[in-house]
Order: sequence, then C-alpha cells, then structure tokens
Amino acid sequence: MSRKNAFFLLCTVLWLACGNQQQAPKIVISNPAGADREELVSIPYAEFTDAFGNDSAFRVVDQASGEEIPYQLETRGSGEAQAVLLYVHVPASGEVTLAVEPGEPAPVKARTFARYVPERFDDFAWENDMVAFRMYGKALEGRPDDAQGLDLWSKRTADLVIDKWYAHGDYHTDHGEGMDYYSVGQTLGAGDIAPLVDGQLAYAKHYRTYEILDNGPLRTTFRLDYEPWKAGDKTVSVSKLYSLDAGAQLNRVEVTYKVDGDGRVPVAVGIARRNGEGALLKDPGTGVRGYWEPEHPEHGVTGVGIVLEDDTFESDIDEPTQYLAVLTAENEQPIVYYNGGAWNRAGRFSTADEWFDYLKTHREKLAAPLMVTIN
Repeated sequence: MSRKNAFFLLCTVLWLACGNQQQAPKIVISNPAGADREELVSIPYAEFTDAFGNDSAFRVVDQASGEEIPYQLETRGSGEAQAVLLYVHVPASGEVTLAVEPGEPAPVKARTFARYVPERFDDFAWENDMVAFRMYGKALEGRPDDAQGLDLWSKRTADLVIDKWYAHGDYHTDHGEGMDYYSVGQTLGAGDIAPLVDGQLAYAKHYRTYEILDNGPLRTTFRLDYEPWKAGDKTVSVSKLYSLDAGAQLNRVEVTYKVDGDGRVPVAVGIARRNGEGALLKDPGTGVRGYWEPEHPEHGVTGVGIVLEDDTFESDIDEPTQYLAVLTAENEQPIVYYNGGAWNRAGRFSTADEWFDYLKTHREKLAAPLMVTIN
C-alpha cells in the first residue's frame, strides 16, 4: 500500500471513529423478568437533559418500530419537571431502545385523573383507564350513610368517567361504562389503613386537606392529610401520598404516621369482607393479600388486593366484616404498599386465580424493576 493510500485510509478510520463518538445517545430499557411488561419508567429530568439537552419540545421514538412513545413530565408539585415518565412495552427478558428527537410530540390522551368533589360531601376521587376510587371527606361525617375506608368503582371503559358520573349522579347503576356497587361501610374498604388498639381499629376522621401534585396524563399523584386523633393513649396523625399510573389496577400508597410516646403503633391494612363463598389469598410470611368476592347476583365479581412494596405482614386478623393484615408503623417512617381492585365484567380478570396471579406478579415486578440506561 502506498503512503498516500495508507494516509487516506487512516483519515477515513479517524473520521468514522469521530462520527461514532458524536452519535446521539439512546435510552435502553431492559426487562429482567420472564414476563412481558407494559408500564411507566421514570428518568430523572436532570439526567435526561444532560444527555439530550433541555429543548422544550421533543419526541421519544422506539428505534425498532418507529412508534412514538407517550411521556409525561412529572413535577411532584414543584412546578418544574423532576422526571420524564415513559410508557413502554418491554418483552420478557428483553429490551427496547429509544431515540430522542427535537420536535412537537403527539398529544397524549389523558389516562389518569383526580379531583376534589365538593358537590358530593367533600369526596376526593381519582381514576385511570382501568378502575376508579374515592375517599370520603369531612362533609360526610355524622351522616347515616357515612363510611370509613377506600371506595372502589368498577369500570369497563378506558374512558375517564369521574366527572361524567358525578354530573348525572346515577353511578350506582351501570349504563354500559360500569358502576359503584362496592360497599365500604364501617370497614377499610379496598385496602385503606388504620391503627390498631387492643385488636380494634382506631379510625381517623376523614381527610382534611388535599394537594394534587401531578394530574396525568399518565400518572396522577396527590396527598391527603388527616388531623391528629387518639389511638388508645397515643396521639397520631397521618399523611397518605397516592399515585395511580395508566394501565394499573393498583395505587401506590406511601403512608406516613406521626406517633407520640415511643413512636410506634400497630396498624392494619384492610379489605371489606362479604357474606358467601369468596376466595382469599393469605400466604403467611408474604406481603400480598387478595380477595375475590362472592359473586353479586346482579353486578358480577370484584377482586381486591394489597401488596407491600418490600416487606411482609406480621399477622392477620379475620373479622366478621373485614380481613386485616397487620404491621408496625414507626414515627415518620413511610410505609409503602399498593391497593386496588378489578371487576370481572371489565374483561381483564375472570377468576380468582387470574387476579391472585396479577397480585403476585406485581410483587415480583417490584423486586425486579425495569432497568434504564442512557448510552
């Protein structure tokens, strides 16, 4: 090879190497689990902008399919972006590679929503494309129809229905989108939490203040705060931080108690119990509890579940009106768990085994989260 050709070859190699170094970074999302995943992943906003710049308009695209990936800028109530939430599909034991491009993203349809409902006794209600919930407010206290825990609305539409159902007021009747037939009464309902005193629940009054931190389109997060009350000889107060993601049957709940005295109080997460033959998932030594209710002759079957993020329940108490799973709350130390439910007429779950598998798989996914790298 002549010196001229060798020099030309060297320049070409160096040019290609420099070109490769200047390639735009990619987002690689890996799934360590042996099941397909469809969920949100979070990238800290500072890391995202360090890699891709801080352009106000950008698109995220699946490199293999060319499909645009929906995303949300999560603020966590700060007024500024704290994270980029990406809604992704990742195959079992596989990965997807995403590119970030400048340009206006396609509009993202709202799949989560929450609001204060003053027109219905201070309810606070929230939903996603799978299910809806509500907590009761101060104006309901003392009424004959007062109730305690988490209410669960059964949906069979991906549309957001809270505003529509409250507007017509007839949400105890199924008009083709679902209904509210879940009965809470004097129980913790679909997975609420309360202190235990000598084996009995010490219910708080209803929430007193709320703050919506993010309100969709893919994740809604809000906080409910309760005024102090007596749990036996201790004064306690509680703050509950709820997040609900698109496509999920379960809320993420971060519960923080303030406890005077020795700073410890036993608490129970509860599920309302029905008359008749239902199915119960209650494996000792696990952080998963599930209930597939007896079939309602007119309305079908509701499944309810609770999943601790990284702990196990200490014991169980079966009361005539509810099932309780017990653990200990430490002063100002958050308890993180998931609660929620499903309706067989929505078409996603038709048996107790299917519902219980979902709850156990949810716990497994928490232990093996999707892994995100930028390179």
